[in-house]
Amino acid sequence: MPRKNWTRDETIIVFNLYCKIPFQRSSKNHPEVIKIANLIGRTPSAVNMKIGNFGSFDETLKEKGIVGLQNASKLDEQIWNEFCGKWDELAYLSEELIAKLRGEKAEDAISTENLPLGSERITAVKQRVNQSFFRTTVLTSYNSACCITGINNPELLLASHIKPWKDSNPAEKTNPKNGLCLNALHDRAFDKGFITVTPDLIIRVSSSISDIYNGETVEKFFKCYNNAKIIEPEKFAPSKEFLEYHNDVVFECWR
Repeated sequence: MPRKNWTRDETIIVFNLYCKIPFQRSSKNHPEVIKIANLIGRTPSAVNMKIGNFGSFDETLKEKGIVGLQNASKLDEQIWNEFCGKWDELAYLSEELIAKLRGEKAEDAISTENLPLGSERITAVKQRVNQSFFRTTVLTSYNSACCITGINNPELLLASHIKPWKDSNPAEKTNPKNGLCLNALHDRAFDKGFITVTPDLIIRVSSSISDIYNGETVEKFFKCYNNAKIIEPEKFAPSKEFLEYHNDVVFECWR
C-alpha cells in the first residue's frame, strides 16, 4: 500500500499536540499521542515522529541542547512558520479541526456558562477556546510547576500573561511566549507589579511590597526569591519583548 501523504489539517492538529505535551515525554505510548493518532487515522509512531519534526524548529529546545528530528517536511516547516506568529489562529483552528473529527464543536470542550447570544457569542467562544489553549500550552512548557516556587499542583497554578491581557492584541493573548506558569499568590503579585521577571529571567521583588505586607510573610513568600532565576520552561521561553514590557510598564509603577 502506498504511503499516504500528510494533509494540512492533520499537520495542524499535531502542531496543536506539540504545544500541549512535554517534548521529552512524547512517545508512541503517550496517551495523548495515541488519541490523536486514532483520531486522524495515523499510527502513534507517525504522530510522535511529526512532533519530533516540529521540535527541530524550536529555538528554545535547541538552546537546551535538545534536538528534534531532522526529516521535517516542507509542510511541517510551512505550518510552523505560518502559525508561530499567529497563535490565536492556530488555537481556534486546530481545536475546531479536532472537534470536527469527533463530531463535536470547539465550544463543547469549554464552559459556555454566561456566554452572550448572537454574534458576540462567536467572539466569546473563540476567546475561551484560545484561553484554554494558552493555559494548557504554558503549563505544559513549565512541566506543570510554578516557575518561581516549583509548586506542581495544577489546581494552584495559573498561566499568567507577562504583557497584561488588557494590553495585548489577539495574537499576544494566546502566544505561549507571553506566559509564565505561576501559583495563585505570585500570579496576583506579578499581575499587580509587586514582582517581575527581567529579560535575563531574574526575579525582582519591589521594595514597595513591604509597605503593604511586612515581617515573615514578605520574607517567606517574596524576598527569599529576590534575584533568583526562574525555573526555565522546556519550550516557548518567555519573550524578552514581553518581559521588558512588564518591567517597564507594570513593575515600574511600584519602584
